[in-house]
Amino acid sequence: MVVRLITKIDRTVFTNEGAKVRNFFIPLHSNRKKMSIKIQNITKQYGEQLALNNVNLSIDKGIVGLLGPNGAGKSTLMKIITCFITPTSGNVSVNGFDIIEQPMEVKRIVGYLPEHNPLYLDMYVREFLGFVAGIHHIRGKKAKKRIEQMIEETGLGPEAHKKIGALSKGYRQRVGLAQAMMHDPQVLILDEPTSGLDPNQLIEIRSLISRLGKEKTVLLSTHIMQEVEAICERAIIINKGVVVADDRIENLEHFGDAASLEQAFQNLTKGRRES
Repeated sequence: MVVRLITKIDRTVFTNEGAKVRNFFIPLHSNRKKMSIKIQNITKQYGEQLALNNVNLSIDKGIVGLLGPNGAGKSTLMKIITCFITPTSGNVSVNGFDIIEQPMEVKRIVGYLPEHNPLYLDMYVREFLGFVAGIHHIRGKKAKKRIEQMIEETGLGPEAHKKIGALSKGYRQRVGLAQAMMHDPQVLILDEPTSGLDPNQLIEIRSLISRLGKEKTVLLSTHIMQEVEAICERAIIINKGVVVADDRIENLEHFGDAASLEQAFQNLTKGRRES
């Protein structure tokens, strides 16, 4: 097991073997309220497979990118934060609510767009969004107003009269994003929200996420490095269930001998041995 010691003086992470891992970003929150998302010693095991290994993170308001190769543990971590699965050990709190002891309170303040966008394909767009509004106890005129607001903000207008099953992948993603935002959550967990969007749609949705990040806590998982550079203030990189980097974007772009975030990502994840 790797033991990470973080010193407040030089902000360097060491393994229990004394090897330097990387300079580590420690946000200064001494004068702030409690963190929006606090992850403490989270481990998740599926049989013999260790999906997450003693993950510790604190995330406050703003947009944070969650990066990692396929199978690194990103989606597993997001599912734990949103109460879809429970950790093997450790604790997560969202705005002070414990995911194990207070899951309903967590779900009321979190909006979640999963990697595999679960939609009812036989429902019309407005019908589905009305169904989601009802789940969150938004009804009547307030529901109609909120549905139209979500359709406008996610650019669903031209396709809002169609059944979801008739929509392209990009528009289905927009429906998924609209449902995640329906109840105006304080925290948004977005697992590859721009998957399937064309270049024009990408710009629109990135702009929307940027606006949301000014008021909310947004944890964004993506494989698109340019997306992280464009809208995120900070990036967390996970590899083989372990956090290998957590820093501001401008620092990660120049980590080690890297000339870009993409190169830094490759240096931190490609061919690293499990330790």
